Amino acid sequence: MRKLTYFVASTIDGFIAAEDGTLDFFPVGGDHGPAIISQYPETLPTKVREARGIAAGNIYFDTVIMGRKTHDFGVRTGTASPYEHLRQYVVSTTLPEAPAPGVELITEDPIAAVRELKREDGLGIWLCGGGELAQALLPEIDQVFLKLHPVVLGTGRPLFGGGTKLPAPERFRVITSRVYADGVAFLKYGRIK
Repeated sequence: MRKLTYFVASTIDGFIAAEDGTLDFFPVGGDHGPAIISQYPETLPTKVREARGIAAGNIYFDTVIMGRKTHDFGVRTGTASPYEHLRQYVVSTTLPEAPAPGVELITEDPIAAVRELKREDGLGIWLCGGGELAQALLPEIDQVFLKLHPVVLGTGRPLFGGGTKLPAPERFRVITSRVYADGVAFLKYGRIK
């Protein structure tokens, strides 16, 4: 069975974006980027891969799922199909139709959709954001890969948004961790069954 992995950058106070959706507070450069990109090249948008001459195949993921706000960020940067090298799904109850060819729209129960995707053959499923969708899909998240940046934002979009009270804590354990010279920690968590 395939795994759903929430692979995301976060501040140390738990925000994945500013309140307006911008990400410019995350430091660019340093040694963490090339290391993570070499392991997970499929997590770069297609246009970035092309601009950098990255031709590596998908190593870990072949499917990406994102919320509407995360997809809207890609649209603002010039593409309605940000990950053409992956099967793309956008979860939204407000979009009237799929935003681009090659992007499928999930308008109803995202948990049921993810369970169906997990039963298929293939590589992993990447949940690339946002926090509200991560909260909704929490029962199905098998792993959290967190790029923890040494930044305190104070306010913004939370790692797990929505503020829904859980019936019980969801528990994860550290699988691996690495701290880069630039201060970014890359932490892999697996769900405790």
